[in-house]
Amino acid sequence: MSLTARQLALATLERQLLLERRRIEVTEAVRRVCALQAQTAASPYLALWNRVQDFAPEDLDVAFAHGRIVKATLMRITLHVVHAEDYEPYHAAMLSSLRASRLYDRRFTATGLTPADADALLPELAGFLKRPRTGAQVEDEVTGRHGEHAHRVWWALRTFAPLHHVPTGGPWSFTQPNTYRAFAAAPAAAPQEADAGVQRLLSAYLRAFGPASAQDFARFTLLTRTVITKALHELGDQVVRVPGPGRAALFDLADATVPAEDTPAPPRLLPMWDSTLLAHAVPGRVMPAEYRPLVVRRNGDMLPCLLVDGQVAGVWRAADGGLELTAFRKLGKVAWQGLTEEAEKLSALLADRDPAVYRRYGHWWDKGFPAVERKIVKG
Repeated sequence: MSLTARQLALATLERQLLLERRRIEVTEAVRRVCALQAQTAASPYLALWNRVQDFAPEDLDVAFAHGRIVKATLMRITLHVVHAEDYEPYHAAMLSSLRASRLYDRRFTATGLTPADADALLPELAGFLKRPRTGAQVEDEVTGRHGEHAHRVWWALRTFAPLHHVPTGGPWSFTQPNTYRAFAAAPAAAPQEADAGVQRLLSAYLRAFGPASAQDFARFTLLTRTVITKALHELGDQVVRVPGPGRAALFDLADATVPAEDTPAPPRLLPMWDSTLLAHAVPGRVMPAEYRPLVVRRNGDMLPCLLVDGQVAGVWRAADGGLELTAFRKLGKVAWQGLTEEAEKLSALLADRDPAVYRRYGHWWDKGFPAVERKIVKG
């Protein structure tokens, strides 16, 4: 029997721990969901609050401080939080894409330097970053060799070199300026390491977001179709093809299951750039197409979302000592009750950390939304 669009959405929500909060340790939760988007420092915390029962932000602070999970540039050339043991294979999988995004960009090529020039700096960079350094400190170090081009050289290196962000304090562990530390002496470049990394990342992706198509995985990673096809082939019978509602072939892990179509989906208040909204071909499984222009702004900002019955139904922001919930359609009493309960709990968590979370993005609300209903919820 072919899976329905509803079942695919429910499968994603279940594997992302969004159908039911789980009593699970934070590092294991990060591994279970593959990776958490970390473009803003607060988002991994709010993502786990949505997924982990009795989530304590202090647990994530400690995991960052002890290096059990790391924050680094990976999929889609953006910051992600991953389990420390997953970083090296994920980086190997993404290295070719990360290098190409910078070393063949005109901002780097305009310097007259070559990829070999950048690679020659990697051992020196690894040595310099054995202890935490800010980006400005790295640029000063690079200036001795590349002078006026130091800024662009570091712009390229910080994207593809094997390094991660170091916690510096604040309510969400990371503050400006960004501070870096080397993860390894040199990037994994052997083809077999890259192939193994893609296979591991694809398996983790299906476990966290499947069933999914090759196009979906390409959307999540920006890896090429050739690389993805090869990984699917090499995974062999670990991956099976499953019937779905569209033309694209869907793949899943052989032992995976999918929820029944009548499974209820509880309300959730997702953070900015939640990975659930970025893991599948546009518009995604939980984003109604008509709402995408409202939630995803022209510059790429993805606003914090309300989920109602497993679908985006509006946005939220911190306001007036609580949270402002904006619905794009009329919601029933039960939906508002559930959203209000979630908002009260989240507002209480934010009160102890950062009551005005995401405040720099408030200008999107100033531009207005076609709000059908709006509500302020205090903690």
